[in-house]
Amino acid sequence: MERFILNDLLKWKNSNYRKPLILKGVRQVGKTWILKEFGKRYYENTAYFNFDENEEYKQFFETTKDVNRILQNLMMASEQKIIPEKTLIIFDEVQDCPNVINSMKYFCENAPQYHIACAGSLLGIALAKPSSFPVGKVNFMQIDPMTFTEFLLANGDRNLVEYLESVDSIEPIPDIFFNLLYEKLKMYYVTGGMPESVKMWTEARDIEAMQKALSDIIRAYERDFAKHPNVKEFPKISMIWKSIPSQLSRENKKFIYKVVKEGARAREYENALQWLVDARLVQKVYRSTAPGLPISAYDDLSAFKIYLVDVGLLRRLAQLAPTSFKEGNRLFTEFKGALSENYVLQTLITQFEVMPRYWTQTNPPYKVDFLIQRENDIFPVEVKSEANTSSKSLKKFKELFPDKVKLRIRFSLDNLKLDDDVLNIPLFMADQTNRIIGLALKQKYNV
Repeated sequence: MERFILNDLLKWKNSNYRKPLILKGVRQVGKTWILKEFGKRYYENTAYFNFDENEEYKQFFETTKDVNRILQNLMMASEQKIIPEKTLIIFDEVQDCPNVINSMKYFCENAPQYHIACAGSLLGIALAKPSSFPVGKVNFMQIDPMTFTEFLLANGDRNLVEYLESVDSIEPIPDIFFNLLYEKLKMYYVTGGMPESVKMWTEARDIEAMQKALSDIIRAYERDFAKHPNVKEFPKISMIWKSIPSQLSRENKKFIYKVVKEGARAREYENALQWLVDARLVQKVYRSTAPGLPISAYDDLSAFKIYLVDVGLLRRLAQLAPTSFKEGNRLFTEFKGALSENYVLQTLITQFEVMPRYWTQTNPPYKVDFLIQRENDIFPVEVKSEANTSSKSLKKFKELFPDKVKLRIRFSLDNLKLDDDVLNIPLFMADQTNRIIGLALKQKYNV
């Protein structure tokens, strides 16, 4: 499988300012595989240390802070070779190893010639604790589920990827490409971007194995809920997790604690929800009151939506059968278009540095699904699950904020087009959003 994060890892390797790397990502997203593949491609050898399989390795970090002594002990214990500048050292499953994480300070200060990458499930939880890591002494990188573009490559559709990347003007996609990409996107909604699920489909075309892979991942996540330090939070985390399909099937999708449990209040469940956010199992999108900069200054912290880490996992958690793939647009329209919103958010997160927000108004009700910040501009985004769509909320948003809106963006099953300042992007082109916005701005404003 081709993962674009390899390009970022190569930049890290070649940087004059390289520090020990902490690679974050949820369980089963491919952290270990990508680091081993990176080592195989770009280093003479890889030295791999798993602190879950070999707990005795932790002792080497408890007795000394001398990195040369630590590495010497690791080499002798594992019979692996470590050569400065030529070996990628991988420390895996470090989430329960604070001494290992803290040692990165000494590797950074005293031994920059060693290339070290750390990974582990629930690292976001570990790093949320006070003094878990030395500030300023590590680089961070996030690995997310496979994008639709990466799915196409894994599926052998390089020609479609090359076509999408060649689009250099805002004009309709020819039917032959449009229809093919539309069908491929439906399959991506079924498999999602978790590598094991993608592999079961792209290599074996085995729906049953793909379903089992997703179920196993969900069960692994649910076992992780029990790792919360406060045992009382475990059932709360589980209830929030299982409520996500119901939350997203609501018309405005605002997270409501009463959907989790009748009579539930924020103060009882907010720690459990924050655990899921820190673990990156869910994405939390705040309501914004206005399209101002910085976008965080306009957050309404009392109103937010939550989405799952992956569209395929959401489909499986919602128990929507893969056979819906054959039923026209059902995958796009099922439970108020939640799969499409989840998919669009997934791809926006990988392209824009600032987490998207959303906007609503009541009396009369209007909602803009996402606000994205691109450089110093904010763009309203609406996600539609059908073709021939109208955008009343986008129209209202422009009426309220006429000087703040250069483009209004709509994702739908319509073709690529720019209608005045409304840019329609086909859902299968969501991975190209940043670049397509640039083309549209150039076409409309010549910038």
